[in-house]
Amino acid sequence: MGREATVQCRWVEEAGLCKVLLESNELIVRGALRRRVPIATLRDVSVKNDELQFTVDGDAVSISLGSALAQRWAKAVSTPPPSLAKKLGISPASRLMVLGEIQSKELDAAVAEAETVDATDASLIIISVNNAHDLNLAVNRLAKRQSDATPLWVVYPKGPAGVFGETSVREVLRKRGFIDTKVASVSSALTALRFVRRGQ
Repeated sequence: MGREATVQCRWVEEAGLCKVLLESNELIVRGALRRRVPIATLRDVSVKNDELQFTVDGDAVSISLGSALAQRWAKAVSTPPPSLAKKLGISPASRLMVLGEIQSKELDAAVAEAETVDATDASLIIISVNNAHDLNLAVNRLAKRQSDATPLWVVYPKGPAGVFGETSVREVLRKRGFIDTKVASVSSALTALRFVRRGQ
């Protein structure tokens, strides 16, 4: 979501100027007040007198965002985020080829929404890897699909620069004729890049 504003905030009896960040899964308040709460715990969300108002565990909260911004934030916190399956394009009609070990309960649940098949019947490919060697091995298994337009997601660990990550994944796949088209967070420890073959 990535929204932020520096505004007056009241949390029960505490009040002051705060930097408020609205992320995908949590609301973060810094400055005069310091709070970090999951968006799923916000209740009774409304907009009154140019303020975004809600309760968290029974605590009344108001954030002075102005009418237009408060309305947008209220809509954002009231709209459930898309499931991982939806972000990855997985549905009950999907035919998945899965390469590598599924390393998170979130990805396991998303994959469970579709039928798994072999390479020739797949409509979507999920590759789960920890290093460039494993990624090359997985892509080698797809060599017979040279003209195939089937999209694939490469799931890999989040981490600091200098370790196997986004740059390494892109280098391996681009050398094989793929181009990345989308990114998705899988879990607190994993992220994913979507690829299609160039010219598809």
